[in-house]
Amino acid sequence: MADRTDPFGVGPGTIEGRALARRVLETEAAAILALVDRLDAKFDRAVQLLHHCKGRVILTGMGKSGIICQKIAATLTSTGTPSFFLHPAEAMHGDLGVIQGDDVVIALSYSGETDELLRLVEWIRRLGARLIAITGNPASMLAQSADVALDCGVAEEACPMNLAPTASTTAALAIGDALAMTLLVEKGFKQEDFANLHPGGKLGKRLMRVEALMHSGKHCPIVRSHTRMRDVIYEMSSKGLGMTCVVDGDDALLGIITDGDLRRRMERGGEMLDLTAGDVMTRNPIAVPPDTLAAEALNIMEQRKITAIVVADLSQPGRVAGVVHIHDLWRLEMF
Repeated sequence: MADRTDPFGVGPGTIEGRALARRVLETEAAAILALVDRLDAKFDRAVQLLHHCKGRVILTGMGKSGIICQKIAATLTSTGTPSFFLHPAEAMHGDLGVIQGDDVVIALSYSGETDELLRLVEWIRRLGARLIAITGNPASMLAQSADVALDCGVAEEACPMNLAPTASTTAALAIGDALAMTLLVEKGFKQEDFANLHPGGKLGKRLMRVEALMHSGKHCPIVRSHTRMRDVIYEMSSKGLGMTCVVDGDDALLGIITDGDLRRRMERGGEMLDLTAGDVMTRNPIAVPPDTLAAEALNIMEQRKITAIVVADLSQPGRVAGVVHIHDLWRLEMF
């Protein structure tokens, strides 16, 4: 049988293999931690350039640096800063026109001497765009040509031969994330803004608003305060949410009646069917506005140990817009 060990004498699944894997992770973690002490006024300057950018943010880099640029661009875009990746070689063959004078370009090259990138830098400067360099060589041509250069140098790569870009690309990606997250806070980007940019997938479900999930119109259980309990019970049963809203003549929320309210009233004895909704209801129930995130509504329900929450249109004081049941949230399988 052929020897299937790798050139370094480490067989797959061996203790030695796991030791090498641990060393890779430790090397990359150390590379990121080393960046912490390098955060200085240059980093602040880079954030300000991005914050005050009136155009787009363009990421550019060759090879694996280019792949890192694509991820940074995606992170910036998803957190409110329009960004995209420009291949430096393609830029010199017709795509240069995407760069405008009010753009900010982030160029990534560990050596800082990548030919294709340096040719592009000349045109970036001619067009008047601002340039942020992320490089492992602060003395490089790229760093010297930039408005601000961020040092992502590493002591060694995680590659056993110290050749394949590993720790260096991890460090560059971490710098990009640090820029994006700092910029997010600087811009006042909120959870609601994030929800607007992520309508699809599991994340989108977590960030759905209750107005998209609530039972409204004829599906929302609503009775008047003077409604007899016989009709209240029918409304609760037909709508199947285990509760009903109680409103006044202007549809403003007065209270709610739940299955629990019915049980407690029955335990007190007396003829409940002769009562009205106003006699039995729980006043001042919890209500949320229609733009409340589904995750927030679920958190409220779990903390209060309730199974449904009223959605009220606060622009029309207390007017009931709908009801969200906890099962509506669980069915999303978003948690």
